[in-house]
Amino acid sequence: MIRFKEYGNGFKRIVSTAVLLLILLIVTGDMGEQRFFLPLFTYMEQQEKGAESVIHNSLAALMPLYEYGSTNTQGTVFTVEETENEEEVTLNILEGEGDEGSRPDTEFVQEENTQSASGEGLEEARDSEEVALQELMLAENQANAYMAAEKVMSYDLTVYEDYETLLSTFYTIDRYALAGSDLFNLESLMSKDLTLEKGGDGPQILIYHTHSQEAFADSVPGDTSQTIVGVGDFLAKILTEQYGYQVLHHTEEYDTVRDDAYANSLPGLEAVLEEYPSIQVVIDLHRDAGSPTREMVVDIGGRPTARFMFFNGISRSTSTGDIDYLYNPNLSANLAFSFQMQKTAGEYYPGLTRKIYVKQYRYNMHLRERTLLVELGDENNTVEEAMNACYPLAHILHLVLSGEAQQ
Repeated sequence: MIRFKEYGNGFKRIVSTAVLLLILLIVTGDMGEQRFFLPLFTYMEQQEKGAESVIHNSLAALMPLYEYGSTNTQGTVFTVEETENEEEVTLNILEGEGDEGSRPDTEFVQEENTQSASGEGLEEARDSEEVALQELMLAENQANAYMAAEKVMSYDLTVYEDYETLLSTFYTIDRYALAGSDLFNLESLMSKDLTLEKGGDGPQILIYHTHSQEAFADSVPGDTSQTIVGVGDFLAKILTEQYGYQVLHHTEEYDTVRDDAYANSLPGLEAVLEEYPSIQVVIDLHRDAGSPTREMVVDIGGRPTARFMFFNGISRSTSTGDIDYLYNPNLSANLAFSFQMQKTAGEYYPGLTRKIYVKQYRYNMHLRERTLLVELGDENNTVEEAMNACYPLAHILHLVLSGEAQQ
């Protein structure tokens, strides 16, 4: 940076400074006022620093604006445009592991030393502090009572009696899946009674993971509690302690060979349901694969919360029609369940869910009427964001199963 005392006489310095300030005001807008002009105009309160130091620091504070831009996701409802998968779809492409997502650190740090007081590198020290902060925030969120949302809007369902409007509003249909008004019509989706009586002997809700090894952006490798399995534990805890359901969390690993996960999980799932015939709700909980450019965090009650998506397989494709060997006797009820969950989510938590994704296979959803496949967050979400999503997910599930969503 050019030092002011070496740049011409006093008049030139004043003119140059004024021009520089004008340019920065035009380019940076509100953030320039906060990061450059505010420190500069408070110079009288910090004269001991000197004008050069104040201006230098103010300019340095602007550097992240040029490198990354400025964003704020707090309290925003996002509209996300879903994209189709252009690859040939097979049973094992429900989600890919994807590359590890990383988010730019938008805090500009100006340091003279390369070592922290403890002797570790500054980058390593900052990473340690970030992990500690995330753990603290997670513990604080879990300690504070979650306040379930009130209904904030209601759909005019008469609008969705039109097939095209129904599909475009609530669904993303994979290009290989054969949709149709026989499956997707408002009457069949809304008329299905999905209420569930609490009590009785044995578990009522099963949570399991076809892909149990899916982790998040800051998950500690080898720590199962920070993968989708840990999220399943937390969801089961909320459903049990806050809503009074009896929940079984099945944590068997079926994706040691990922391509065989659905084939491997089916006999295990059948065995669990045979052992516990009281189970009436089955949730296959996943973490989706995504893109760093897709916004996957919303603010729910002051908590950063991962968005999620309901998923259906319809056992028929555009090339073959009905896939007989993947017959699903509970398909109509599966579709009604995800639709009523999606509708309720929109009425209580606008922007939290993405559109229901529909593909052509079955995905082991045929064993119970009330079966959900949930894609909770993606690899760019943090563990905290994924855990926070369990609160509204449990609330939405309770609203549908209790019948409150229909009132």
